[in-house]
Amino acid sequence: MLVDDERTETAVAALTEALAAAARTALIDFREVRPGSAVERVYERWSGPRRRVSDSVCLELPAVPMDELLARLPSAKAQRVRAKLRKLTALGVRREVVHPDAVDSALRRLLELHRLQWQGRKVTNEHLRARFCEHLVRSVGPMVRSGDAVVTEFRLDDDVVAVDLTLLSRRLAGGYLYGAHPRLREHKADVAVMLLDACSEHTRHEARGTLSLLRGNEPYKHHWRPEPVVNQRLLLARRRTAPLLSAAVWDVAARRRGKELLRRWDERREEQERAGGGRP
Repeated sequence: MLVDDERTETAVAALTEALAAAARTALIDFREVRPGSAVERVYERWSGPRRRVSDSVCLELPAVPMDELLARLPSAKAQRVRAKLRKLTALGVRREVVHPDAVDSALRRLLELHRLQWQGRKVTNEHLRARFCEHLVRSVGPMVRSGDAVVTEFRLDDDVVAVDLTLLSRRLAGGYLYGAHPRLREHKADVAVMLLDACSEHTRHEARGTLSLLRGNEPYKHHWRPEPVVNQRLLLARRRTAPLLSAAVWDVAARRRGKELLRRWDERREEQERAGGGRP
């Protein structure tokens, strides 16, 4: 949800009224709400049943050049990252921001490389569907032209071996999706370092405060000592639809309990395997 800063009160009042009418027959469910988002103002004005529950974790860094990101790391880790950057230079990996007229074809290459990158492993199925490709091409082109996104190609021996899509706003830059050819890993190129170096370059000359690694709590992101930010799920109802709200909250709690039980079961199994492996 986007709200014009110059018309905040009027817009939020109108949105709240319209959503209240819709909530007579449906649960209003806003997922992945980042702290400070416009929809929080609707939540604050809501007079009916409402609940706020945690959603996904996002990991965020300050939007500073790579040298300053390296300064956040312990000396030994920073040296390893610098060595990885030198490795990319020695391999001859070059990056180039894609011109708006070439964005459509670059996005199709991104998805081709993304499919190749995840071949034989668990992947988000939606990313492999034709409708997702059509959505990406339709939406990102205008965003690039307006400065709200940037597409970067990485070349090795004149071949495109990776494509990255970074989203931009006044306050935040976030790496959204990328595709990388397995050839890069065969050359022992660190793709995560390569992408973060490029993403940090997009924030060098802009007053953006945050470089977001976006949704996901993957271990490799923690190497950079990011700050965790928990997105929120905002549930809005009326008296008639309050049971739907209660059911959604119960479902969230049940899923969390299930994940916690599964995590404990995995830890117990690993402990048993280690104990069994240590026997003479």
